[in-house]
Amino acid sequence: MEKRMRVAINTGGGDAPGLNAVIEAVTKAAYNRNWEVYGIKNSYGGLLNTDDIMRLTPENVSHISSIGGTILGTTNRGNPFQMPVTNMAGDTEIRDVSDKVVENFRRLRFDCLIAVGGDGSLEIAYNLFRKGMPVIGVPKTIDNDIQKTVITFGFDTAVSIATDAIDRLHSTAKSHDRVMVVEVMGRHAGWIALNSGLSGSADVILIPEIPFHIGKVCDYIMELELRGQRYAIVVVAEGAAPAGGSIVDKGQGEIGRQHMVLGGIGEYLAKEIAKKTGKDTRSLVLGHLQRGGSPTTFDRLIALRFGAAAVRMIEEKNFGTMVALDPPHVKMVPLEEVIGQIKNVPADHDTVKTAREIGISLGE
Repeated sequence: MEKRMRVAINTGGGDAPGLNAVIEAVTKAAYNRNWEVYGIKNSYGGLLNTDDIMRLTPENVSHISSIGGTILGTTNRGNPFQMPVTNMAGDTEIRDVSDKVVENFRRLRFDCLIAVGGDGSLEIAYNLFRKGMPVIGVPKTIDNDIQKTVITFGFDTAVSIATDAIDRLHSTAKSHDRVMVVEVMGRHAGWIALNSGLSGSADVILIPEIPFHIGKVCDYIMELELRGQRYAIVVVAEGAAPAGGSIVDKGQGEIGRQHMVLGGIGEYLAKEIAKKTGKDTRSLVLGHLQRGGSPTTFDRLIALRFGAAAVRMIEEKNFGTMVALDPPHVKMVPLEEVIGQIKNVPADHDTVKTAREIGISLGE
């Protein structure tokens, strides 16, 4: 009798709309092949504490594709190669517990792990693959900064939420002759700021790829004033930085966190603009609002397609690879070609050119 496959799936890093859709698609596609599926809770935590593993069936994942978040839970502190552990003295130290993860994976007789995550989670998956664990990666990030895939699920939802917020701010900014600075997510890549700013008719868009000059930003705002527009909308990615300056890290080297905790550039800009222009200026941080709520139709569809494709890749034994979108097709790419790279906004990207050509300032 042919062995029944046992598939594990986890979700790591920050949450993103569409994670549950991947879980639903993987579970249903696997069960249609008479396989078993198990959810690893809290990133890789369930492979350290095996009580945090749940059996997934078509019944308990049915219709979850419209729900935000992830039923498996997730964390930014789940790297088994750099796990914070409290010792007997009560001190926290960083340990490599990856061997324990691989050992438990094999003891539970899993045939493959589908790792759904961003750049950090996919790098962990690749390193576990190098230790002999069969893995398939599914790219997830609202930042849309993963290489080799045209888009990641979660991005469309985040852009839609940010655009809606910008649309609403136009009326209040205009009513008070006020400058509104909207800070959106984007650590190293400005895709959310660029797409939402352009779609929401922002006057200034600042992204990590283009260091900005605060003087240029203020000059442009005052130029708008001379044209009769007494208000302005500035959209800034959290990872944007002034020329010669640095990004704002609120994390302060927090133990066990995979990434810096960014935020504060919007407040900095608002203070500088108010000081240099004399205009009433306020800042708004959208933050985790961009991650929450139901995924858009586009994100649901991409997530479902990615989940089903991951199961096909297991069937074909294409381990050590990642699902990617290459319209109109979903394809696979080697994980080693993805990790350690960021998909930044190219300086000659058509959307950047469009912003410049319709008169939006990029702070250059």
